[in-house]
Amino acid sequence: MDGILIIYLINAPLGNIMFPTKTPGSVGNMSIEKREARQPWILLTPALTAIVLLLIVPLMFIVVYSFWLKSAVGADTPGFYLDNWQEALTDPFYRDILLNTLKIATVTTLVCAVLGYPAAYFIARSKGNKLILLVLLMLPFWISYIIRTMSWINILGVSGALNSVLLWTGIINEPIQMLYNETTVIIGLVHFLLPFMVLNIFVSLDGIDRNLEDAASSLGATRLQGFFQVTLPLSMPGLAAGGLLCFVLAAGTYITPVVLGGPRDAMFANLVYEAIIRQLNWPLGSALSLLLLLVLGVLVAIYNRYLGMAQLAKGLG
Repeated sequence: MDGILIIYLINAPLGNIMFPTKTPGSVGNMSIEKREARQPWILLTPALTAIVLLLIVPLMFIVVYSFWLKSAVGADTPGFYLDNWQEALTDPFYRDILLNTLKIATVTTLVCAVLGYPAAYFIARSKGNKLILLVLLMLPFWISYIIRTMSWINILGVSGALNSVLLWTGIINEPIQMLYNETTVIIGLVHFLLPFMVLNIFVSLDGIDRNLEDAASSLGATRLQGFFQVTLPLSMPGLAAGGLLCFVLAAGTYITPVVLGGPRDAMFANLVYEAIIRQLNWPLGSALSLLLLLVLGVLVAIYNRYLGMAQLAKGLG
């Protein structure tokens, strides 16, 4: 039998003999799949490196600093102390400033929503001139935020434009003090944040199929009913995204309360500045900044849980 098998193997065509070898194509496919799996990470390497070096590493330094302690001689004492966190969480002064910051941010967001929705609706329903209107909406971003904030001093100041007009028309007999209060802080924040609200609502409104409004009209709904039953519910994601963006930016602002607010209108970011720059108390300033970050992070997490971040990314894009 062995001789017959040897003779068969010698005389048989090479293509008919089955050898237990690996298929070259399978090895090539495995290497291609591994290479394709690595490609996204290779492309993300520059962005991830920037995020780690510019965001995560500095944040870790702040976390470490928040547990240090400033000594009586002014030097920072390394260690793991909870004194800064205990002061930030239990002192009524910081609690009241934080609540006032959240209140100002809430009022600012509501005003931006009320003023921004009609503007966004007008742009979304305009025919042929959307690009021009969007460019006009983006023009304020070409001017420094500080200059835009300080411009309100020339408008609302004692010798500003508004007082001058009121005196010239005889409505008032002496200038009115309109600066350095909570109202002017909200005005300055609305001036700064309104374009963000308009852009987010516009993106949501522009994506609504106009046939849905026509269908509501054909079913007997008036234009007002169609708006409240079709357009407004479908645009709520954009409104919520704009609200979140305005709220977070307003709560973390520093320039506006300094320029337009008074001593009683300080916001939480001003406390961080005072602790770090004026008092040179880096550990306490780090704890305060992280406290504000945690509060805003919780709000962002709640938004992401119920609405998601996709609409916010569209508005920013």
